[in-house]
Amino acid sequence: MNKILLGTFGLLPLSASLYAQSAENQPDKRPNIIFFLVDDMGWQDTSLPFWTEKTPYNRLYETPNMERLARQGMMFTQAYASSISSPTRCSLMTGANAARHRVTNWTLQKNRSTDAESETLQLPEWNWNGIAQTGGTSHTFVAKSFVQLLKESGYHTIHCGKAHWGAIDTPGENPCHFGFETNIAGHAAGGLATYLSELNYGHDAQGNPTSLMSVPGLEKYWQTGTFVTEALTQEALKALDKAKQYNQPFYLYMSHYAIHIPIDKDTRYFEKYKQKGMSDKEAAYASLIEGMDKSLGDIMDWLEKNGEADNTIILFMGDNGGYATGSHWRDEPLYTQNAPLNCGKGSAYEGGIREPMIVSWPGVTQPSSRCDRYLLAEDYFPTILEMAGITDWKVPQTIDGVSFVPLLKQTGDPSEGRSLYWNCPNLWGEAGPGIGATCSIRQGKWKLIYFYETGQKELYDIPADISEQHNLAASHPEVVKRLSKDLGNFLRSSGGQRPSFKATGKPCPWPDEI
Repeated sequence: MNKILLGTFGLLPLSASLYAQSAENQPDKRPNIIFFLVDDMGWQDTSLPFWTEKTPYNRLYETPNMERLARQGMMFTQAYASSISSPTRCSLMTGANAARHRVTNWTLQKNRSTDAESETLQLPEWNWNGIAQTGGTSHTFVAKSFVQLLKESGYHTIHCGKAHWGAIDTPGENPCHFGFETNIAGHAAGGLATYLSELNYGHDAQGNPTSLMSVPGLEKYWQTGTFVTEALTQEALKALDKAKQYNQPFYLYMSHYAIHIPIDKDTRYFEKYKQKGMSDKEAAYASLIEGMDKSLGDIMDWLEKNGEADNTIILFMGDNGGYATGSHWRDEPLYTQNAPLNCGKGSAYEGGIREPMIVSWPGVTQPSSRCDRYLLAEDYFPTILEMAGITDWKVPQTIDGVSFVPLLKQTGDPSEGRSLYWNCPNLWGEAGPGIGATCSIRQGKWKLIYFYETGQKELYDIPADISEQHNLAASHPEVVKRLSKDLGNFLRSSGGQRPSFKATGKPCPWPDEI
């Protein structure tokens, strides 16, 4: 009897072990996540209207796959980012506001600022080496990326395209240092030497890079007539084919170099836009946009063909405003605009910071829906983690982002009563309205811009004046005072930086000190 009982009980640990192994071998059903980020894409660089009406630009460009994605999910009409690439991308990865992580201009070379010179301002020593997950490099913000958290929780993580988080020869230059298991063509540069395979994407005949902007890792496409946008897409699809075999959810960061300069023509679409009466530069720009849109469509097609469409979240966004400041300092004609928004990349005005954004979450987002609430780039950090079901996480940095999942589910409004903050105590190097050392705040309908050098303040009622043509600071001093105090308090508490005056050595006043 005892032997039988012992034998029976002796089987229990083995059975429990087999059950545990069986559970471990079950496929992870959490959603795949694709973040499709476009470089320098203006709010109007699409046939999809993000305003209350179609504009001439919406009628000019053709982005059928953006329209397709919007039919599946939710459009965001007030999605914001920083006005320059690196600050946005560092906020996306760390969840920290640019004032906190201090990567407030674009990064490239180690220990070198990219600021333009000023006769009157001494610009602060910002974090020109970018972000990193480990310390030891000066002028760097140390943080743990949400990608690392995804990887640790069982996601297969893929980076494809532009990175631009850290300077050359710093840990931040390599996407694999942030939790990406696969890196396709990502490095320190924030642009590309050329889109053309005929020029080896910026390499000479011996394979040596001819520029700091030469795109790495795409040698198999050299001299094949393959535009960079298409080469990246093909490599991303191969990475997805591989990920499909892993029996685990994947995170694909599809971060295109398009539609950043140079304005090389994508011959697949160029002639079509020439026939619309565009100049060569305008037609080339339009071809960059449609090539990017084709990439989105190809990835969506892959999801459908591989049975992953119903279990994949797609997030689409631009990293800063369209490059629409050229007419002020170049002799060449302007090839794009962000109208009705004022100015573009590098500007504190809406043209520099308002982005096209779409989210498709099957079974969650209502098809063909629109959200008019506002959000900021750092909100992606907690949002993506919540989407992935990761709730118990710790990171060394302070998270300024707020999850916008309630907006997607239409269960709440995290923007209600919330202030959004921008700080750019830098000189980007281009000219145009709203470009300079500035800080800004958006709260409700109001937006306040403060210019460090002059102490000037501008106040706009954004819903009523989307073009920011009517400065209401003089007629609403109480609003100016309230927003100035809110902005000043945030900048001080987050460790935000400010320029100083060369003549006196004194720092520029905070917005609530003037």
